[in-house]
Amino acid sequence: SELVGELKSNDFVIEKDGVKVHLAKDFGFCWGVERSIALAYEAVKQFPEKTVHITNELIHNPEVNDHLHDMNVQFIEKVGEGQKDFSKVGDGDVVILPAFGASFEEMSLFDAKNVDIVDTTCPWVSKVWNTVDQHQRKGLTSVIHGKYAHEETVATVSFCEDYICVKDMKEAQMVADYIINGGDKEAFLKYFEKAVSEGFDPDTMLDKVGLANQTTMYKKETRAIGQMMQKAMMKKFGPVDAKDHYLEFDTICDATQERQDAIHELVENSSTLGLDFILVVGGWDSSNTAHLLEIPQKAGVRSFHINKADCIGADNTITHRTMEGEIVTEKFITDIEDGDKEVVMGVTSGASTPDKAVQDSLSSIFLLKKMSSGGD
Repeated sequence: SELVGELKSNDFVIEKDGVKVHLAKDFGFCWGVERSIALAYEAVKQFPEKTVHITNELIHNPEVNDHLHDMNVQFIEKVGEGQKDFSKVGDGDVVILPAFGASFEEMSLFDAKNVDIVDTTCPWVSKVWNTVDQHQRKGLTSVIHGKYAHEETVATVSFCEDYICVKDMKEAQMVADYIINGGDKEAFLKYFEKAVSEGFDPDTMLDKVGLANQTTMYKKETRAIGQMMQKAMMKKFGPVDAKDHYLEFDTICDATQERQDAIHELVENSSTLGLDFILVVGGWDSSNTAHLLEIPQKAGVRSFHINKADCIGADNTITHRTMEGEIVTEKFITDIEDGDKEVVMGVTSGASTPDKAVQDSLSSIFLLKKMSSGGD
């Protein structure tokens, strides 16, 4: 992407057509995603005579997944909640496992079939699996900071015997309170019914816990949840024995952390830079991109999460995904008609977002400003 390259070489700032753009210093494709895409595309080239399947979206990016469709990759059909139809995977076919990984059950199924596996699982995801495996070996219940229905977490919990998923601080506090005080077991299990292992008993299974996380979660929240669990064990078992009841490994992905730090920097300097808004580009179902939006939103900085350039309307509207997950359309740039007023913006993108998606979005904003200010 020429424009993104220009931004990088110009200290992450560019001025064009009445718009000044500050690019976050870490953004876009991470190594794990690049590796996953390269492996998937190579698999299609290497097996031209074979049927190639993929168990899920490769990454949360519509353009990449559309390209795989165009390459005649067969996406395994989902049937009901958490279920897939593997009946079309035939003898000698090729199966691509996506960047999020695949569940233990799926991998066992493919092992039993005569298929070639192309495993594009991100190594950071594999690191989490190794962590929960250590939990199980030590007799710990895994507390997983993640969304129970997310593909990565579905794969991670398949390697656990006993687990509970918490998506945020509120749910983690509920677990911590139960550890310390016990509580209404029936109500607790009803609330977490889709987020716990089969036969989960909070009265016995929260005595010894280990923390792991979905790699794309908000890193500060994971750390805070870890501290919360540690303090809960200290209160229940005392400071000497707490270490025997809580175990933590750092499973926060470097790329996720770097992108969050970079947008933090933009947010912290937003007043100095005079930012009118921050644009976050990435798939609407991308967890790591959604967490990038949370950072400016929680700091009160006007910000928008779009999944492609088409979200920016020629009538100065923007269709974007809110922090709550709603897709809404509203007026975009205030005072855009004022030819003397420069639009100053920040921009970043999720780990599964190609630079071209950022370039196309910025080009739409440049054109919008030019046309609205009466430019030729």
